[in-house]
Amino acid sequence: MLVDDQPLVRDGIASLLSARGFDVVGEASDGAGALEKARQLQPDVILMDVRMPGMGGLEATRLIKAEMPEIKVIILTVSDDEKDLFEAIKSGAHGYLLKNLQASEFFDALRGLERGEAPLPRRLATALLDEFRRSTELDRDRAPGAGLSVREMEVLQQVAAGKSNREVAEALTISENTVKFHMKNILDKLHLQNRAQVVAWAASHGVKVSTPGPE
Repeated sequence: MLVDDQPLVRDGIASLLSARGFDVVGEASDGAGALEKARQLQPDVILMDVRMPGMGGLEATRLIKAEMPEIKVIILTVSDDEKDLFEAIKSGAHGYLLKNLQASEFFDALRGLERGEAPLPRRLATALLDEFRRSTELDRDRAPGAGLSVREMEVLQQVAAGKSNREVAEALTISENTVKFHMKNILDKLHLQNRAQVVAWAASHGVKVSTPGPE
């Protein structure tokens, strides 16, 4: 589903997606419309602009993720403001893309999303990690990964290295469904909402990649 207040932008993105075999199930021009359409259509992915009349994209993302956490929201915007990025991830967005990227980069990011990756511009990703480091300084007395099982910690280490669920499964010789199960537990135990937050948490707490042991 596409959410943008500019019809020409929506038309252009819809044409690109359709040409690559993606189904555009609906469109909205503001956050309120996005929430209503999300309830009706239950899309797999929402491409969400940030600044729109009325309800903006960040507020809409918070409401959609609170009510329909299974929907993946990707921010697609002209804003490279780090504050927007931080708020987007805190609101539950699965990624943050800038509208000035090339079409090939755009589709690479979408394919990565299917593999369980979190699409983020490199510069903004670095800023995100720095922000999470600052925000967790008061939690330094807690051991990294406290509360996680040995296997959950191994999954966390693999995810921190940027691996998709399939790659994690291959590295640990377990099924993708098992990886998803462990990821759900990791999110619950660390009080995080999505993979991007997990990667940032791991970096801020000094989680290192290690060679996995046998199941």
